[in-house]
Amino acid sequence: MTRLDGRRSYDGRVQLQSDPDLPAVAEVVSLSPAGRIARLAAVVAVLAVVLAGTVWGDDHAFPFGPFRMYSTRADPNAAVISTRVVGLTAAGEEVRLSGGQVGLRRAEFEGQLPRIEAHPELLGLLADSYAQRHPNAAELVEVQVVQRHFELSSGQQTGVFDDRVIVDYDLSGRAGGGK
Repeated sequence: MTRLDGRRSYDGRVQLQSDPDLPAVAEVVSLSPAGRIARLAAVVAVLAVVLAGTVWGDDHAFPFGPFRMYSTRADPNAAVISTRVVGLTAAGEEVRLSGGQVGLRRAEFEGQLPRIEAHPELLGLLADSYAQRHPNAAELVEVQVVQRHFELSSGQQTGVFDDRVIVDYDLSGRAGGGK
């Protein structure tokens, strides 16, 4: 900003005020030999845990173990698996039960897949959630967990895939049908 006399606001001298009671140079404090040994022991312990986690750890040991998804490489010729949940209507129509349809994200669902395989009746909860969110939709008679295996060659899709039903749950035997 320019003042009326032509000087700029930042041209003036700045007076720094210091407290006359403060020493000009700060005092250096040294660690005692016991303090040095304690810090060194802590560093060695953390490094040992990180090294052990790197060699033998997995996702559950994070942050001392690596996330396998970042620390390993997938085989470029192995199949890629995509999991989806679908509901089937009496007419045989397939309805996706993911994301906004039931309020459950794919990663959350895939994390619960072993539990759902052990207790397929949990799929009924997804059908109930779908029915509540879509009251005018056709009634579901079955819910399936389907995995699509995409074949790869040198990391590229070949166009070949197959669908496998991992878990299915028949809703017709429940009280109240599919709703």
